[in-house]
Amino acid sequence: MSLRIAVDIGGTFTDFVCLNEETGQVIDEKAHTTPENFANGVINAIKKTGIDLAETVYFVHGTTVVINAVTERKGAKTALVTTKGFRDVLEIGRANRPDLYNYFYKKPRSFVPRHLRFEVDERLNYKGEVLKGVSEDEVVEIARKIKEEGVAAVAVCLLHSYANPEQERMVGRILARELPGVEITISSDLIKEWREYERTSTTVLNAYVKPAATRYLDTLQERLEEMGLKVEPHAMLSNGGTATFARSKEVPITLIESGPVGGVIGAAALGKIIGEENLITFDIGGTTAKTSLISRGEVKITTDYKLEWTPKFAGYPVKTPIVDIIEIGAGGGSIAWIDDVGVLKVGPQSAGADPGPACYGLGGTQPTLTDANLIAGRIDPGSFLGGEFKINPELARKAMEPIARHFGISIEEAALGVIKTANNNMLNALKLISVRRGYDPRDFVMVAMGGNGAVHGPFLAAELKVGKLIVPNMPATFSAWGMLMTDLRQDFIQTQIMPVNGCDLDRVNAIYQEMEQEAMAVYEKQGISPGDIVFVRTADLRYIGQEHTVRTPVGNGIIREEDLITIRKAFDRNHHQQYTFSLDYAPAEFVNFNLTAFGMVKKPEIKKVPPAGSLHDAIKGERVIDFDEHGRLMSKVYDRGMLGPGHKIQGPAAIEEPKSVTILYPGQTLEVDDYGNLIIYTGV
Repeated sequence: MSLRIAVDIGGTFTDFVCLNEETGQVIDEKAHTTPENFANGVINAIKKTGIDLAETVYFVHGTTVVINAVTERKGAKTALVTTKGFRDVLEIGRANRPDLYNYFYKKPRSFVPRHLRFEVDERLNYKGEVLKGVSEDEVVEIARKIKEEGVAAVAVCLLHSYANPEQERMVGRILARELPGVEITISSDLIKEWREYERTSTTVLNAYVKPAATRYLDTLQERLEEMGLKVEPHAMLSNGGTATFARSKEVPITLIESGPVGGVIGAAALGKIIGEENLITFDIGGTTAKTSLISRGEVKITTDYKLEWTPKFAGYPVKTPIVDIIEIGAGGGSIAWIDDVGVLKVGPQSAGADPGPACYGLGGTQPTLTDANLIAGRIDPGSFLGGEFKINPELARKAMEPIARHFGISIEEAALGVIKTANNNMLNALKLISVRRGYDPRDFVMVAMGGNGAVHGPFLAAELKVGKLIVPNMPATFSAWGMLMTDLRQDFIQTQIMPVNGCDLDRVNAIYQEMEQEAMAVYEKQGISPGDIVFVRTADLRYIGQEHTVRTPVGNGIIREEDLITIRKAFDRNHHQQYTFSLDYAPAEFVNFNLTAFGMVKKPEIKKVPPAGSLHDAIKGERVIDFDEHGRLMSKVYDRGMLGPGHKIQGPAAIEEPKSVTILYPGQTLEVDDYGNLIIYTGV
C-alpha cells in the first residue's frame, strides 16, 4: 500500500488527510490541537486513523510553530550584526504611522534589544563594490561579546549584501567558528533584494525562530520515525510549495504562513479540473478567517507581507515570497464581547482549542461564533464532528446571556447579532482581497473551506455579488488535502536596477542562469532529479521615478532584444490592472529579477464520483434554522454522503457531513457536480 499524507495544524483542530494511491481511498480526520506540544496533536490525529506510517511514500506538514513563536514572543535570544551606522535600522523602520491620528500609537518593538545589536566597520556601495573590507579581529571581538550574553541565534545583515554577499558570508563563517551551537542566519542566504529595513527584519525573524523550528521539526520527525515513517517528511511553505524538513530548518521564516496556503493551492488545483480560473478562496477555521484570490489560474504571491499588521499597527515586514492571504481573527472560536463604548465585537480573541467555545463543555464561559451558530440552528448538536464530540446548546445560551442583557434583546437575537458582526468582518476581508485590488467579484467563483466556511460562505458570496460558490469534498480538511497537490518550490530574487531599453542583456541572462544553478543545487540535496525541475521567470519593473514595482512575466531561455518589447508590453498591462493606468510612453526599468523553481512531485488524481440514489434518500430530517432577515424557517437537512452527481436542492436547507455543514439560504440553488463538489448558485 502507498500512502500520501498531509497534516495541517490549526488554532483549534489538527487536520489529517491520507490518500491510498492504490485504491484511491481518502481518509480525513480531525484531532484537537495541542498548544503545549503541537507534535502531540499530529500524533493523535494519525493514531485516530489507525494507519501504518511504514506504508507512507509522501508526508507533508503545515505547521504554526513559526508564527506562534513570533506572536507569543517565545523565540530565541537573538543578536544582530550589521554595518557600522545601521545598528538602529530596526528602530527607525519606515517611520510609518498607519493610524495617523491615534495619539496612543506604539511603534513595533524590535525583536533584538539595542545592546545586542553590533556593528562591523565595513562598507559596500550599491553596486556591491568593496569600499572597506571586514576585519577578522573585529568580528572575533563581537563574537566574544555575543557569547557573554548567552545568545542562541545571530542575524547578520550587512549593507548592500544583496549585490555582493562575500563580506557577509565571511562574517557568518567567523561567527560560526567562534560560536559553536549558536544558530547563524545571514541575509543573503534568505533574500538578495534591496530595502535594508525589510531585509534586516526578515533576517532577524528567521534567526529568532530558527532554534524553536529546528527543535519542533526534529522532535516531530523523530516521533514519526518511531511510528514507522521511512521517507523524508516535507513542510508546507508560505510560497505555496513544499520543502524537506532539512531545508525548512535552514530558512524557517518561509513557514510563517505554512498552514493557510494549502487551501489556496488546493483551490487552484480544483479550479483547473472543473474549468474555473478565477477564484476567491474563503477558509474559516476555529480561530481565523482567511481569503486569497486566484486570477487566471495564478496564485498571487507577495513579498510585502507584514506580520501582525493591522490598520493601527505597522507590523513586522517579512521579505520572503508568501501567498497573498488576508487573515482576520474571525473563526468558530472567536469570542463575542462588548467594548468600552458598548459596541458588540467578535474576535480577534479566540477560545482556541482549550477550553474552546462554551458549548464544548470544557470550561469555556465566553460566547463564541460557534455558540451563536448553534443557537441559530445552523449547527446540529447531535451531528457535530460526526457525533463523536457532544456539544451543549444550553451552555451556549448561558454564555450568550450577558450580551442579550446588555442590549435588552433575546438570546436568539443576540446570537444573530454575533453572526452579523462576524459576517461584516469577513466581508471586509473579502473586499480587501478583491475590490481593493482592482478585481470585480462578479468575475470570480468562491471556494468555501474550513469547518465553518460553508456555514457563512453562501451568505457572504451573495453579499459580495459572487454568483457561484463551490463547497469541495471534505471542506473541513481541504487545506490539508491541498498540501497533497503542491510541488516543491523555491523562490530566488536578485536586485539589479537597469533600464529596460538598452539594458545589459548579458548581465540579465547571467543573473537568471546563476539563480537556476543555485536552485539546482538546492534540489540536488533534496533528491530531485533535474528532469523534474521547472523554472518560471518574472521581473519587477517600474516606470523611472516611481517607488514601487509591478511583477511581470519573463520567458525562459536566452533573453534577446526583441523579448524586451514583449516584457515591456506585459508590464504596461499589469500596471494598468493594478493601478488603472499605464504610461507606455515613459521609460521603465528593471528592479528585481525573480526565479521560481518547482520540483515536480506526484499528485493525487481527482476522480469522478459514482451516481447516487434518490435525493429523497439523502434527507435526514428537518429543523428550524434562523436565516436573519428571512426569519426562522423549517429547513430540510440532507446527508452529503448520500448526494451524488445531478442532485439539486432548493434553499432553505442544510447539508451535513461529519466535519462541516453547508447552509443554503432561501432563493439559492445547490447542484452536485461530477466530482461530488457542491455548486451553489447564490441568486445574484
